[in-house]
Amino acid sequence: MSASPDPGVLSLASPHAFDDTTERGVRVIEHAGMTIFTRIDQQSAAEAVGLSMPPMTLVLFGNPKAGTPLMQAHPTLAIDLPLKALIWEDAHGQVWVSTNSPEYLQRRHGMAKTPFAGVPELLAQAMESSKTQP
Repeated sequence: MSASPDPGVLSLASPHAFDDTTERGVRVIEHAGMTIFTRIDQQSAAEAVGLSMPPMTLVLFGNPKAGTPLMQAHPTLAIDLPLKALIWEDAHGQVWVSTNSPEYLQRRHGMAKTPFAGVPELLAQAMESSKTQP
């Protein structure tokens, strides 16, 4: 993981192209038994109003069986759910995968335990060589 200006955001540099990184991320999330609720292609949305930006897709995902009890115990957590993975390309062509830090979510919502602790590692798995991909 790379340091981010915002300690609540974890970012991982991807060694893969943007589209490949996006598909790897989706595949590993689904293989872990989570649901992809939607993908928002923010680059296309910008282009639709005559603006340009580098590739950027926000993937919303989660597992209602795991998330619902947490939201029942900590209702404000719902503002941060479903979980999000932002796949984006910087001005130098480097592709990144960013997500909220589980520790940030814990502090933000006053939770005794760190929620979703395995998500950063799950996303990191998506960046590994294709031999280890599900």
